[in-house]
Amino acid sequence: MAGVTNVLETVREDDFVEYFIFPHLECNDEQQQEKILTAILNKAKKIIDKYAKNYLWHKDEFQLSIRISTSNFLNEIEGQKENLPPHLYGVSHYGDNIEDEWFMVFLLQQLTKELNECIARVHDVDGEFLLIEAAEYLPNWANPETSQNRVYIYNGKIHLIPQDCSNTEIKVSEAIFAIRKDPSKTVACPEIQSSINTKLEGYPEKLKDNIHNAIVFIPIGVARVLRAKPNLISAAVQAFCNRDSIDLKACRAMKYFPPENRVKRSVVFTKCLYAMLTNSKYLPDRRTGWNLPSSTSNDYKSHLLGVKLACGFEILASQAKPSTDVDSDRGWQNYLKSLKDKGYFQEYLEHSLGYNNLLNKAKQYYMENRDSMHYSSSIGQDILDLSRNSDIGVDDQMNLVDDDDSWLNISSEELDKMLQEKYGQKKIFNVNNNSDASGFAGKLTSFLNHVSDVDGAEFPTENDSPVRPPRRKNKTKVSFSNESKKEETANPKINFDPNSFACALQNILNFAIPEDDSWDLESDSDMSEYEEDNYVKNQTYESGKDKNKLQKYMDEMDKELEGTTIGQSFEKKKNGDSFDDIETFKPVDINVNALKYILESYKSQMGEAGPSSNMLGPMGIHLDPKDNATVE
Repeated sequence: MAGVTNVLETVREDDFVEYFIFPHLECNDEQQQEKILTAILNKAKKIIDKYAKNYLWHKDEFQLSIRISTSNFLNEIEGQKENLPPHLYGVSHYGDNIEDEWFMVFLLQQLTKELNECIARVHDVDGEFLLIEAAEYLPNWANPETSQNRVYIYNGKIHLIPQDCSNTEIKVSEAIFAIRKDPSKTVACPEIQSSINTKLEGYPEKLKDNIHNAIVFIPIGVARVLRAKPNLISAAVQAFCNRDSIDLKACRAMKYFPPENRVKRSVVFTKCLYAMLTNSKYLPDRRTGWNLPSSTSNDYKSHLLGVKLACGFEILASQAKPSTDVDSDRGWQNYLKSLKDKGYFQEYLEHSLGYNNLLNKAKQYYMENRDSMHYSSSIGQDILDLSRNSDIGVDDQMNLVDDDDSWLNISSEELDKMLQEKYGQKKIFNVNNNSDASGFAGKLTSFLNHVSDVDGAEFPTENDSPVRPPRRKNKTKVSFSNESKKEETANPKINFDPNSFACALQNILNFAIPEDDSWDLESDSDMSEYEEDNYVKNQTYESGKDKNKLQKYMDEMDKELEGTTIGQSFEKKKNGDSFDDIETFKPVDINVNALKYILESYKSQMGEAGPSSNMLGPMGIHLDPKDNATVE
């Protein structure tokens, strides 16, 4: 039963962030622990209000609750069960606004600074997402598999439990003990601290830059609700943007917020909410009573925004009174879908006895906790109550503020600047002479020949060693004696030289014969014992014939091309090697020709994604679209 309850409690959408605050408790009595945690929670609420009192959350607020006993606690992200120490706990959905998630990290950082001996932990559906921001500075052992339960915030700093302090897996209680025992051993390096602090820099002052004020024409009932609770704007915008066919029926009826009596008001959005509402396409039914001005009118945008906003509140109000039949409740349908996705019903077939038992338990849990869950209908009831009871009249005067929304339109230059600030300045490659063409060809060759491993490719830099793997110096003796068979049986390990393999593969692709004399059958090598093998001689003879055939074929192809104009289309070397014996021969400049055709491909893309930009981007080469790049 405990496992079933855990699944019912932890089922949530994928846009959540989960956070813990572990105070230093020296007593074992649960009543005393609860008393201490209550005092810490009250202090924490004051700190949160200081920074987030007027913050407009996109979906869920940052809230903490007390947890004393967490026996059989299921950590959903890592799939581990652990009895956690008493702590303050919270989980919030941030929706489409990732800014909320980082603001929560900022709040946790401040809480650990202002609450003595408190250690915080935070993760989301991606796991230890703080390490993603500092990925360039992580130690070699740190990866998603080895970093579970190893990232914490203490005294405002990031702490990373080293792997050498424990096994690969570590419990939360063990990690907390390691931090308290010697914080100097667990504090992360300055580079990791700096990368996280850069992400949090400017809070809470920069929250003002995330606000957008807009003038809208809305029904008087909506104006009453927003005056009483401005934060309900988030739920209304999301309800409208996520509308379905049932919601559209409510929008056509407009039972609770009819369009006849509308007032002009200034509404506060976050930029994310404003962008969502503006870009959600919707034209109201004229039969409903929405009389909009002409699309060329200056007030058209304000009227249309008001229609969308009123429809969002209408959708929420229509869900105020949930049906007694849980099967017709859309919140229940969403919750049931989440349960299925999380494997709650195990391998039971639908309508089987085991399936029905779990289904009944889920229905009971949903009915008992409906108002406190994310799929709550209580918001709609609050909206109805506020629209009827709030004291606001049609003639109320309010300061009307209408911010410029030109930030919605971003030019390609501004986007490039934002990407460069985020990922670093790219080197703009000048391609107007042959010397640059040689440098470009060198970069291209270096990139194509760079050796990668199973973890992916690391793009070469100027300080990288030669790209081609070294030749294999040591020779391996091939023997099939009984002694070698015994050794293989005793030591079944496979010896694999990746450098030799990469070199051999490169030679095959280039139709080249390896220079390593261990492949030379005529040399005095350990393979000489096979010289008398007729099969080897035949293979050598056949390979020689194939090579002669290939050379003959290439010669014939050159003769065919001599009488055509194809060769004239290639760029020739101006100051290349001297060919005095052949006056009319001009060598082809391979580097310039390669660059020429890549530029033609880049221009044909007209700024869109394509083969050339996709190839040059990872190489760190950025062609300036303003320049009419040509190869002279």
